[in-house]
Amino acid sequence: MTGKSKAISNVPIHLSIYSPHVVNLTLIDLPGLTKVAVEGQPESIVQDIENMVRTYVDKPNSIILAISPANQDIATSDAIKLAKEVDPTGERTFGVVTKLDLMDKGTNAIDVLEGRSYRLQHPWVGIVNRSQADINKNVDMLAARRKEQEYFQSSPDYGHLAHKMGAEYLAKLLSQHLEAVIKAKIPSIISMINKTVDEIEAELDRLGRPIGGDAGAQLYTILDMCRAFDRVFKEHLDGGRPGGDRIYGVFDHQLPAALKKLPFDKHLSLQNVRKVISEADGYQPHLIAPEQGYRRLIDSSLSYFRGPAEASVDAVHLVLKELVRRSIAATEELKRFPTLQSDIAAAANESLERFREDGRKTVIRLVDMEASYLTVEFFRKLPTEPDKGANNNTPANDRYQDNHLRRIGSNVSSYINMVCDTLRNTIPKAVVHCQVKEAKRNLLNRFYAHVGSKEKKQLSAMLDEDPALMEKRDSLVKKLELYKSARNEIDSVAWK
Repeated sequence: MTGKSKAISNVPIHLSIYSPHVVNLTLIDLPGLTKVAVEGQPESIVQDIENMVRTYVDKPNSIILAISPANQDIATSDAIKLAKEVDPTGERTFGVVTKLDLMDKGTNAIDVLEGRSYRLQHPWVGIVNRSQADINKNVDMLAARRKEQEYFQSSPDYGHLAHKMGAEYLAKLLSQHLEAVIKAKIPSIISMINKTVDEIEAELDRLGRPIGGDAGAQLYTILDMCRAFDRVFKEHLDGGRPGGDRIYGVFDHQLPAALKKLPFDKHLSLQNVRKVISEADGYQPHLIAPEQGYRRLIDSSLSYFRGPAEASVDAVHLVLKELVRRSIAATEELKRFPTLQSDIAAAANESLERFREDGRKTVIRLVDMEASYLTVEFFRKLPTEPDKGANNNTPANDRYQDNHLRRIGSNVSSYINMVCDTLRNTIPKAVVHCQVKEAKRNLLNRFYAHVGSKEKKQLSAMLDEDPALMEKRDSLVKKLELYKSARNEIDSVAWK
């Protein structure tokens, strides 16, 4: 990864060593801290190494081995300095002094090893490693350990500490300490593992478990996804989730506002009433009441209701389509099947189109029904006496005078207002019956029948999962197995 350069990489090399001569211990060998970049290294090498080291020693569960050469003043040790920063109490820091055999004659590291120069909670350990000459001569580790022990035992400075010196003692000391720390932390470790297992299993439930390969299992999964979507959609309509209230808004605000904007003032103006009455009379003016004129004015007025009626149908249709989109997005079980999401959305929208057409025909029929048969009782109750002060011997031609036409316009307006009040109540009923209720009952009925006739290959295509989700599930399954294995391992040895 670093090529032939002197750069470093933060990707670890994992090396497992098995031997009857070693203890159970996991050791992370970090690069030594440097102060300057040498040729072939980037200028950032000093900070890069420190950052890398910190990512390991910062962890509260790690044990820090602060290594310092004996021929260097301990006060200037970068390892001790960094260990003190991340572990100020010293609870997890062990001091190690190397190169004791390379110190100048007449000097020793007794003050350091006995804790007088710098005190740690744990004892300092001195070690003597193989020299470069020993390595070149292929001196094996067992021989090197014997030579190291002989050095301490024969040393006039360190003889009294020989039983507490050497790499073998250090390994046992660290192994015993690590075991003690692990035992002390077992309850919290098991608690953390149990919590993580629960979280992973919950996440797997959310992502969905693997599907069986046979057609029956696939069909069951598809129908189960459809039912989950249908539940969410109904919750939107019934108020369990937001969105359904917008349908009421169409009836309570949009429809009344549209009805109020209809141009009846212009249509029933004096000028237009005169025009319609005159055209309805033809060459022979009416004798008593201009019935044909009345009917033409009413019919033409009622035709204006078609617009708001159809607009209500379309508005509710748009709300229902939006609720379908929201429901698909909110159905957790569907997120792993993008193809099935598209199929359900297409089937639901196709049904909504049918329901819209039924709703449109029904509301138009309501308007047409009002025009087909007028409420006679309404006109029979209208006052029939002539205007006060009017000449009862008015010729037929004078029946087109303003007062008479105003009364006709007023009568038609009163009738239209009565019909408007009726439609304001019946249009919502028709829309809900034809669109909303049908969407709740039969949104995916045709889709169910269509899916039931598909072959296994077609069902598999519908359950084509998002590769990213499949990869995530596989990763979670492996992680779950690892945590459960760790839990079993801990349970088996925790109380031995």
